[in-house]
Amino acid sequence: MTTHDITLTVNGTAHDLTVESRTLLVHALRDDLGHTGTNVGCETSMCGACTVLVDDEAVKSCTLLAVACDGSEVQTVESLVDGGELHPLQEAFAQEHGLQCGFCTPGMLMTSLDLLAHDSDPSREEIREALEGNLCRCTGYQNIVNAVESAAQTMRAATDGGDRGGD
Repeated sequence: MTTHDITLTVNGTAHDLTVESRTLLVHALRDDLGHTGTNVGCETSMCGACTVLVDDEAVKSCTLLAVACDGSEVQTVESLVDGGELHPLQEAFAQEHGLQCGFCTPGMLMTSLDLLAHDSDPSREEIREALEGNLCRCTGYQNIVNAVESAAQTMRAATDGGDRGGD
């Protein structure tokens, strides 16, 4: 088996890894680095449970080879908590009942984070479009859309007030 030495910066920390050519990013994150918030769902990029940010773009890590990410900045759901304080998206998902079993939630959060980084005031339709590649079997999507909308409002208010906002 061919192996490759790669460097991934995950949630701000650089990691040197030796991975097989066939190692998927989701497995490097979970198995090699212990970032188990990134879930393995369908393994076909259909469900979105594995969504992370790579170089500030939402990607499905179950079909992306780790070697393709050599030198990249990767952000997982674990990065959202700041000193024990939940990110506004996490708070909104809890308050708006945007989660039940929680399996899809990491992917929903990371996709939503990407959306809000590019559009701080998306319409409900834009939220639905952004999340169309993320499946949830438990909630129905209304509360998830409500949560993203609520988080966007909180993040805009925090940015206007100089608070933490979209960190």
